[in-house]
Amino acid sequence: MTSNMERNHKMKAIILAAGVGSRIRPLTDNCPKSLLKVGGVTILERMLTHIQACGITDVVFVLGYLQEQVEDFVKTSFPELNAHFIVNDRYRKTNTGFSLMLTEDFVQGSSFVKFDADVVFDKKILKNLLASDDLNVLCIDKEIHLDAEEIKVIVNDDNRVLKASKTIAPAHAMGESIGIEKICPDTAILLFAELKTMMAQDQNHQEYYEGAYERLMEKDVPFHALDITGLKWSEIDTKQDFDAAEKIFA
Repeated sequence: MTSNMERNHKMKAIILAAGVGSRIRPLTDNCPKSLLKVGGVTILERMLTHIQACGITDVVFVLGYLQEQVEDFVKTSFPELNAHFIVNDRYRKTNTGFSLMLTEDFVQGSSFVKFDADVVFDKKILKNLLASDDLNVLCIDKEIHLDAEEIKVIVNDDNRVLKASKTIAPAHAMGESIGIEKICPDTAILLFAELKTMMAQDQNHQEYYEGAYERLMEKDVPFHALDITGLKWSEIDTKQDFDAAEKIFA
């Protein structure tokens, strides 16, 4: 019987870390957001420690802003990691959908977990995600305050995600997608095809990857919600977010 660690060893991880982090300046004037320290530990160090603890060793980073700092940190602090680096040299004019598209050759038909590089989270969230029997899974917090900036989700009675978007009215949403997802090999093929179709048009370069998820949902590709309510996590977009995360992970 294959153990969870053996199964996870075949899983790949994608970390999207190309953005400038303009809303949290001046903290990111000379430091990429993923290297900010929360609770005395950089966001990226905490993330990679959890990834390794769960048995994942193959990780790709999509970099852009201050890319050398991130690459140097990973090579120095995690020399045993099978790390790959992709540069989105259009990071100032594109968004997460474009960055995720660039990882297609790395994934090559594997399952993967995708992380936004500005999310601080408890290791149990990743353990629960990897243990889920569902093939495509979004981590959802049901009790977070929702406003215009959050990726909100609508879920049916079978726990299947029907929509995932910033444009969903908070009153209609089950909760927020926190920026950590698991994608199976068959869906990965469809996802990259969808992303390439989207990004073929310049006006879509600012689209988030969730736009591709939604297109697949509309084509009846199943995505399910994993309720992580009550577990510690924080997305660092603003100084207010940063201060709140410092208290959570003190």
